[in-house]
Amino acid sequence: MAAYGNYLRGLLSPLGIYDLSAGSLSGSELDAMGAGLDSAAEALETVERESILATAEDEGLTLREELFARRPVNYGTELRRAAIAALLRISGDSFTLQDINSAISGCGIKAEALEMGEGHIRIIFPDVAGIPEEFDQIEDIILDIIPCHLETEFYFRYLTWAECEAAGYTWAMIHAAEYTWYEFELAV
Repeated sequence: MAAYGNYLRGLLSPLGIYDLSAGSLSGSELDAMGAGLDSAAEALETVERESILATAEDEGLTLREELFARRPVNYGTELRRAAIAALLRISGDSFTLQDINSAISGCGIKAEALEMGEGHIRIIFPDVAGIPEEFDQIEDIILDIIPCHLETEFYFRYLTWAECEAAGYTWAMIHAAEYTWYEFELAV
């Protein structure tokens, strides 16, 4: 029996004038109405979920992404939501460093802008070692967001010799871990 079918039975049973058993005409009619109401309720739940950015999971995110010239890199539902929210915050006066930092995560991953001097800005990816996957797409989105008068430099994080010395790494430890050079430089 459907949830709404049970609800309708609960409403009518105190009257005591209907045969609400499963095989009866009235019971079958309530089951049919309940199934229709269950279907409508399910559709409304989907519409409600997808119409709110904080709860959207599929179609709601895809339709919002179509509003933008470039789609954020897809690293999962939460990052897609954050990227769309960041892109929606961009306005005609978003030129302060704080506004730029608020908007550049619209590329799909956490990114941060640092002022390096007059007209020079550095973009870092604090949660990513090396070059992020799909960097060409990320770069295009960020360069669309950053005001064109700013010289933009992308900075990628790799393991430094100073960090190796501070951690007490030896070549024997590195060889024992069977790192490739690429894996080792990303072991930050």
